[in-house]
Amino acid sequence: MVDVVLLFGRIVLIGLLYLFLLAAVRTGIGMVGGTARRTTGTLALRVTRGPREITGVSIPLTGPVLIGRSPDADLVIADDFVSSTHARVSVTDDGPVLEDLGSTNGTLLNGQPVTRVMALKSGDAIELGRNRIEVVKS
Repeated sequence: MVDVVLLFGRIVLIGLLYLFLLAAVRTGIGMVGGTARRTTGTLALRVTRGPREITGVSIPLTGPVLIGRSPDADLVIADDFVSSTHARVSVTDDGPVLEDLGSTNGTLLNGQPVTRVMALKSGDAIELGRNRIEVVKS
């Protein structure tokens, strides 16, 4: 009889432990990204021309996006005309901005060279060598 009571107690204890863990995970899901990231509404970067592997890829603008040939970049473009750290799209209080990081071949925004930090909006086209990235609503 004592064995049955102990077994039942263990099962209840394990059940309560699982309920506690489930509640803790459900509470923490919204905290995973942190509150420091600011979203820009529904904007994203979409590769419309470039290497076949990344054409059509979209990256939501929820934080800074480093673009380049380096494996450490957020958007890796395997192209000889793209520098290892070519450009960065950052999110500011006024919205997303584009910055050329001293690339060898330069960056174009809507056909104009990027010589300073420039604001981005939906419909803008970023060109890095033979590659084209558009700012789209996702």
